[in-house]
Amino acid sequence: MQNSENIFGVRAILEAIQAKTTIDKVYIQKDSSSDLMKTLVNTLNRERISYSQVPLEKLNKLTPGNHQGAVATIAPIDFLSLETLVEKALETTSNPLFLILDQISDARNFGAIIRTASCTGVHGIIIGKSGAAPVNGDTVKTSAGAVFNVPIAKVDHIKDAIFYLQSSDFQVVAATEKTNALVYDVDFTKPSAIIMGSEDRGINPSVLKIVDATAKLPMHGTIESLNVSVACGAFLYEAIRQRLA
Repeated sequence: MQNSENIFGVRAILEAIQAKTTIDKVYIQKDSSSDLMKTLVNTLNRERISYSQVPLEKLNKLTPGNHQGAVATIAPIDFLSLETLVEKALETTSNPLFLILDQISDARNFGAIIRTASCTGVHGIIIGKSGAAPVNGDTVKTSAGAVFNVPIAKVDHIKDAIFYLQSSDFQVVAATEKTNALVYDVDFTKPSAIIMGSEDRGINPSVLKIVDATAKLPMHGTIESLNVSVACGAFLYEAIRQRLA
């Protein structure tokens, strides 16, 4: 069965996948081991659809109906391929600016980032198929509807996306505290992609090894880090300041 945001029931989810419905994430009841559930898990793995095993209480909150141990959230947007995202951006400008989000999992943070990306003219956002926040009602509300205006690409692996962008003459800049360079030291006047890391772990160390530059924001006081959406805004507005100069 289905409502405006969710599909619930194992068979209904399998049918939706077969019908190529844009599913953002699937929540599966922990310790569920029926043959039909195993079929669903195998299908999700094959189609590289993100899923989490959650307690029964979580599923009950997602839907009032008979969920049969599985609920899928429907994305209100269609995701692009990375190749299409880059191609469309280059059709409008020779100097695109992208955001790469490395496992940012909070829907409200994601929405706030999308809103700022829209305000700063970002040409697209790149997220991973696994570990990323769902595009749900909270995302739409926090983005103030910007989620419908900023193109978003889902990729199998963030590292492969970085290699692709680098081969297309983009510089990839990681926002990280593990550097001495400040954001003001980076030249954002060229085609660029800025990576923001997850709320708790930051950017994956293996990703940091392959970027073109790292940069941080100057911090004063006793608190050592900013909320990721706030930090993202600071990086984007520095990029825009340079491009307006």
